[in-house]
Amino acid sequence: MTIEERQQEVIEEFEGFDDWMDKYQYLIDLGSDQQPLPSEYKTESNLIDGCQSRVWLQADLTPEGTVHFQAESDALIVKGIVTLLIRVLDQQTPDAILSADLHFIEDIGLKEHLSPTRSNGLLSMMKQMKLYAMAFKAKQA
Repeated sequence: MTIEERQQEVIEEFEGFDDWMDKYQYLIDLGSDQQPLPSEYKTESNLIDGCQSRVWLQADLTPEGTVHFQAESDALIVKGIVTLLIRVLDQQTPDAILSADLHFIEDIGLKEHLSPTRSNGLLSMMKQMKLYAMAFKAKQA
């Protein structure tokens, strides 16, 4: 499934909710369902700068040439947000990640319903995921 197809899937899921309290609850549920990050990845180097809460992001290049992301946060909503990002970008090629326009964040109204500090954290998570993709692309060259 392409990044665009995954984004459309997320957009359709969020269209099923009438108000933002339901959407926040859905984000919390997504985060709760996420597999915990193995403790060996909860390192200082995997912490994302710019997030108010603690967010760890691990990325690995698979033998197939795609990027596998894993993450965890100590804040429930943030854990849900990073889960959405992983759902859209996981197992995609570095090129696909780098060229992706992650419009689903605005399309579902998430950007406008986050506090300024959470918005900064979201941008930091997206930036870090693209930086990993850039590094893996360089490694493949």
